[in-house]
Amino acid sequence: MSILQKIADIESEMARTQKNKATSGHLGLLKAKLAKLRRELIEPKGGAGATGEGFDVAKTGDARIGFVGFPSVGKSTLLSNLAGVYSEVAAYEFTTLTTVPGVIRYKGAKIQLLDLPGIIEGAKDGKGRGKQVIAVARTCGLIFIVLDVLKPLQHKRIIERELEGFGIRLNKEPPNIQFKKKEKGGLNLTSLVTQTELDNDLVKTILNEYKIHNADITLRYDATTEDLIDVIEGNRVYIPCIYLLNKIDQISIEELDIIYKVPHCVPISAHHKWNFDDLLEKMWNYLQLVRIYTKPKGQLPDYSSPVVLKAGRSSVEDFCNKLHRSIIKEFKIALVWGSSVKHCPQRVGKEHVLNDEDVVQIIKRV
Repeated sequence: MSILQKIADIESEMARTQKNKATSGHLGLLKAKLAKLRRELIEPKGGAGATGEGFDVAKTGDARIGFVGFPSVGKSTLLSNLAGVYSEVAAYEFTTLTTVPGVIRYKGAKIQLLDLPGIIEGAKDGKGRGKQVIAVARTCGLIFIVLDVLKPLQHKRIIERELEGFGIRLNKEPPNIQFKKKEKGGLNLTSLVTQTELDNDLVKTILNEYKIHNADITLRYDATTEDLIDVIEGNRVYIPCIYLLNKIDQISIEELDIIYKVPHCVPISAHHKWNFDDLLEKMWNYLQLVRIYTKPKGQLPDYSSPVVLKAGRSSVEDFCNKLHRSIIKEFKIALVWGSSVKHCPQRVGKEHVLNDEDVVQIIKRV
């Protein structure tokens, strides 16, 4: 029996099974089996699967954004108008067949945009070229899901389900679960808050499916079966996402007001270039980039080309490594001007965390 057939069988069994306390163990086991089969589908046992021609695009710039959506929702038009890159545009479906890269400069940062081929339902199960499309989406720092405002929002649900099947979690934080395998000692489950779904038996059932019999698990919040499976699998990526509702020139002002209230959404018209300012501002907030300006000794800061770091990885050491790996070996102290210090300039060590638009001067050991 093929993997796809096994997946279909498990999904139909899960749909038939009633959800209650008595069946939670059985459903947990099915979910674990499903996650294992999906992993096999993404990463065949004989090593990494071959990538589709035209899908491997070299990573350039400070961040990478992937455009995901059904065929002919306006992804190519949006890329053309945002980045000035020509991606074949037509009124019929599946015009773009390979990944088309483009680059925009925004607030001093160089951001790579990828127009991914149109996704189809069943991509996570190997249909169409969806498998390669979603594999590229996993490498992005932000995902734009482009939706046609006239077509129902079930498209949104289908795309989310496809991305979830590939281990991409949209606008979510990694589960606050500590999981550590050990050589012996059995299962040690600690719950810091009352659990509504997971109990000792259910956790043991899921771990048995993964042939894990000795582990320490700490649940720091009310976790679900899916959260625990994500932590055990360990191959999930957590990516921020913005939903772009395209073709707003075809709806009324009242409908537009309703759309604006949907979380993580930006209504746009790719063809007329409407609301691009709002889109770019939201993109910047979701990417969480930190711009650092360099200041050579005795000279004015260079405000034209900032060093761009990611929030959470913006220490002085990260800044030095971004400039050149050898700098940190000769590092003595750094002088910092900006919001991350109490007085300007302030002498700091390599552990100091920098804020957006700080100015830094590196002083090397003599």
